Amino acid sequence: MQKVDFSRLCLLALGLSLALAGCSLAPPLQLPEVATAAQYKEQAPWTAAAPADRLPREHWWTLYGDAELDRLQQQLQANSPDLAAALARYEQARAYGDQLHSGLFPSLGLGGNASRERQSATRPPTGSSSPRFFESYDLGLQAAYELDLWGRVRNSVAAGDHATAAAAADLESARLSLQAELADDYIVLRGLDQQGALLADTVTAYDKAVALTQKRRDAGIASGLDVARAQTQLDMARSQVAQNLAQRAVAEHAIAALVGESPSGFSLAAGSQPVRLPAIPLDLPSTLLQRRPDIAAAQRRTAAANASVGVARAAWFPSIGLNASFGYQSNQAGGWLSAPNAAWAIGPSLLLDLFDTGKRRAQVTQARAALDEAGANYRGVVLGAFQQVEDNLALLQHYKTAAEAEQSAVASARRSLDFAMTRYREGAVSYLEVVQSQTSALTAQRAALDLDTRQLRASVALIRALGGGWQADTDLAAR
Repeated sequence: MQKVDFSRLCLLALGLSLALAGCSLAPPLQLPEVATAAQYKEQAPWTAAAPADRLPREHWWTLYGDAELDRLQQQLQANSPDLAAALARYEQARAYGDQLHSGLFPSLGLGGNASRERQSATRPPTGSSSPRFFESYDLGLQAAYELDLWGRVRNSVAAGDHATAAAAADLESARLSLQAELADDYIVLRGLDQQGALLADTVTAYDKAVALTQKRRDAGIASGLDVARAQTQLDMARSQVAQNLAQRAVAEHAIAALVGESPSGFSLAAGSQPVRLPAIPLDLPSTLLQRRPDIAAAQRRTAAANASVGVARAAWFPSIGLNASFGYQSNQAGGWLSAPNAAWAIGPSLLLDLFDTGKRRAQVTQARAALDEAGANYRGVVLGAFQQVEDNLALLQHYKTAAEAEQSAVASARRSLDFAMTRYREGAVSYLEVVQSQTSALTAQRAALDLDTRQLRASVALIRALGGGWQADTDLAAR
């Protein structure tokens, strides 16, 4: 019988592994095409998105010029439980990727055993030369390495790397989402503060109006109906003050939860200074859409699914490994670790499934379907990004036009109220005309403040849609 040269066989297997090191069964990565236009429908030109989310986008909220918002954003970075959870998810993904990387290298283990054993008296074969009681001692190193001829390990590592990169982009998406949510809640709160200041002034004015009608009634100039109408206006204004305080409390509680504080011990002083509407770039560079981390995450998940197809395909080919062991074996404790007791083994191993009732075919089909799903998700994320930018450009544009018209309405309502009060003092009209003018003036003023808040919120949503901030040298066009 011819003796097998295991060393030559191992060298042959290693050479084959090196020759096929570039073999990969993963298909070429092809991202789905997304229908795009040459420019934004509402405002500025744009180009299709691609991952470039490592560009700096920090501190975009400083454009609003509010020191309190700056402080809260820093507190969110340090204390937000949602951000901490997102960071933990990223760390999990990175650790899993490191686990997959270990498959690129040989594994090395140390094993040992010491035992005293008794064999069955009826265990075949039996005989006087076969001891029933004996001791067994062994200690050794075992090494194993899979020859990655078909790219199974490398594609698994590639899929893990893409998944880790997607998790990093998810972390940035979570960070941007929380920052935008905090800015939005803060703008809502400051808008309610402005509404509260307006309502407080309104209550003061209406209180004076009640006193005026009461005095005129006492003088026999006005009727009790005028007093009742003035009192109704005052009570309605006080009700609106209470409703405004309730809405502000809810916004304050939302901010507390975002920055990691208990709403029971958190408070923000009312501020009368309006938040500044930042200059938004009308001629947006293409890099802005490229900085969306959710688009980067969707693309990287598509790449991971593509690599997983290669892993599934590799199951059709044999798994070839190289195994080696070295150690000591003895049936006596004394002199255990000595040269005569040395033992070693080295050689390749091969494993191939010949029949699995369609399991591997189903796995490939599943991997391809997962790739199709990831590609469709990528396309949906990109289209959603375009929609969000268009939506908020339209909101900013039309809210600006509406705000200009509303400011004109405020001025007209104030003049109408002045005329009505003058005519009432002169006895030319009843207090009903004053009430109607008061209602119109207050409605117009509150609508104007609400439009200011809507513009600010739309600007936050636009910045979020663009990936959060832009380069310092970007040309800004004043609105």
